[in-house]
Amino acid sequence: MKELESRYLERLSQLYPTIAKASTEIINLQAILNLPKGTEHFLTDIHGEHEAFSHVLKNGSGSVRRKIDDVFGNTMSSRDKQSLATLIYYPKEKMERIKKEEENMEDWYKITLYRLIEVCKRAASKYTRSKVRKALPPDFAYVIEELITEKAEITDKESYYNSIVNTIIRIGRAEPLIVALSELIQRLTVDHLHIVGDIYDRGPGPHIIMEKLIRYHSVDIQWGNHDVLWMGAAAGQRGCIANVIRICARYGNLDILEDGYGINLLPLANFAMNTYRDDPCTCFKLRGEQQCSPDETNLNIKMHKAISVIQFKVEGQIIRNNPEFQMESRNLLHKIQFETGTVEVEGKEYPMLDTHFPTVDPGDPYALSPEEEEIMDRLEKAFLHCEKLQRHMRFLLNKGGLYKVYNNNLLYHGCVPLTADGELMSVRIYGRFYKGRGLYEELESYVRKGFYALDEKEKERGRDMMWYIWLGEGSPLFGKDKMATFERYFLEDKETHKEKKNPYYSMLENETVVNRILAEFGLPPEGTHIINGHVPVKSKNGENPVKCGGKVMVIDGGFSKAYQKETGIAGYTLIYNSYGLILAAHEPFESTEAAIEKESDIHSDSIVVKRVLERKLVGDTDVGRELKEQIRDLEVLLAAYRSGRIAERL
Repeated sequence: MKELESRYLERLSQLYPTIAKASTEIINLQAILNLPKGTEHFLTDIHGEHEAFSHVLKNGSGSVRRKIDDVFGNTMSSRDKQSLATLIYYPKEKMERIKKEEENMEDWYKITLYRLIEVCKRAASKYTRSKVRKALPPDFAYVIEELITEKAEITDKESYYNSIVNTIIRIGRAEPLIVALSELIQRLTVDHLHIVGDIYDRGPGPHIIMEKLIRYHSVDIQWGNHDVLWMGAAAGQRGCIANVIRICARYGNLDILEDGYGINLLPLANFAMNTYRDDPCTCFKLRGEQQCSPDETNLNIKMHKAISVIQFKVEGQIIRNNPEFQMESRNLLHKIQFETGTVEVEGKEYPMLDTHFPTVDPGDPYALSPEEEEIMDRLEKAFLHCEKLQRHMRFLLNKGGLYKVYNNNLLYHGCVPLTADGELMSVRIYGRFYKGRGLYEELESYVRKGFYALDEKEKERGRDMMWYIWLGEGSPLFGKDKMATFERYFLEDKETHKEKKNPYYSMLENETVVNRILAEFGLPPEGTHIINGHVPVKSKNGENPVKCGGKVMVIDGGFSKAYQKETGIAGYTLIYNSYGLILAAHEPFESTEAAIEKESDIHSDSIVVKRVLERKLVGDTDVGRELKEQIRDLEVLLAAYRSGRIAERL
């Protein structure tokens, strides 16, 4: 052990070769520990709504507006504060409008620059100068550093400070500086972003969201079931591919695949038109607001049916090949009585709303027709070889996982599967049983195997497991007894559409159960929280997103427009700053254009979930614990230098 310690200290001495350098680093790290903790921003269930996501990202769920209020208090009107906030969110677009209305732009530039500088100072105040310097835009790094670190009220510097601002305006650089300051304020207002699942499906722009996340300065992602579905599709799992295309078709978003990812759907379109030419496909009408022509809508409906039938066949094959998934009851094609137009579900006969299945062979209903086989073969290759999709999925793999423990908060998307009496539920995974944290970690390992395993059998298992995570009863990301896709399409009886939730969702007010979950993931019962997405919170029915006295926060309020009638709002987000936890409820987002023109902000209401008695410092965080370890190591190195055990590298 002593030999290992000596080697470690030798390596450390290469980084800090003298007593002076080691001492300086200890002083720097100790000072950082006493800064306020950075602001964390939690978003979940974005579901492709890229405009609303972008706006919430820009405003930090109200954090930017709070910074403006802190700086200007009652010295600025509410309208001026909102105008300044809108400028910070959309500097280029807002300035274009202001130039058409403002008579004296020079005065406007001067006033605006001074205001932005003050907000920027406040946003930068909780960081070291080194960290702020790294965030500065290269074109204005020197200028901004001078402006936000110098104090204009000091007489000796006042003329210098004013000269910088006046020169910037005179040489025509005010507008790019305003853009740079606005983006820097956004960057400094939120230190770290958590995405608690479901970036994909329903909305039109998940690929746009992914590009924003890739560029974001600090982010982690807890996968949702829709994300894992897309990951499975990118890995070439046919059940996942069929589901991805079906959901895109259902919401009229096939252009995500065609334009966003360049995946050719023409073979599927031709097949759908030929096979279902005279079929009205009434069970496959599209959801949401459609902007396409009647002919395009008709084609999408037929593609919707074509891929759905393929999906039921492919899933039947997956279930047959994986008997331990215990999902045989979800295979329903072979239970259709074509003569009577009925199907048997859970031992009961139901009339079907649609019995036109020209590609289904009653003798072998799960076999793909030659045309369907060719389509799936081509789609599988298209998903596997789409560079942009693979890049997005690799980002999810690198930045994501099924759960995360961060600053005493436990983050996951769906649920921790429980039994009816509140105990951790055991789930069989390829011959062994797992529960709680072990279940999460085993499933995550199989997701990674689906991409990286060298053993083909393990890789295939990983791919199939991604499909299971999407809709399996034992999946913590799904948390229901079944996904009733077949029933919702073909059966009128609403009872058959019901998907029974895991007992977890009815036990979120049970402190014993919540403490058991926290302990399972290594967290104490006090001062810790579960932050959860997946299930929309029905605010209009009085449902509260804060459960168990503040220990659990379910922050999916409905980013997705498809759910907003059900929930009554447009999503919850969460802010965790040095003063505590703030839950933000959001109104529906009209459009980016309206946000700029009307200066409307979708942040609507804030609830202080928890306010700390003493302001949280960096030293109270996970980063702080790491810094304390570094300080201890450096103090050992310092002692080794002073005792002569290690020589300084002068």
